[in-house]
Amino acid sequence: MSVVISVRIPRKLKEEMDALRKYVNWSEEIRRFLEKRVKEARKIIVLKEVRNVIEKLPEVPRGTITSYVREDRDSN
Repeated sequence: MSVVISVRIPRKLKEEMDALRKYVNWSEEIRRFLEKRVKEARKIIVLKEVRNVIEKLPEVPRGTITSYVREDRDSN
């Protein structure tokens, strides 16, 4: 089910859009833009949440990761 939203734009812009109506499906253009923008906003929110989790993790002593990698290589 779809819903209708309303946006106020300058009259000049509306006139220009009307002039291009044969070439541009404005409903589809705006719908695609909104979908893309929502996806981008969700990604930003998730990245912020991940950063918050990472910042709360305790720091490991310097060289720990290197020793883990060496141990893994040596075990193969």
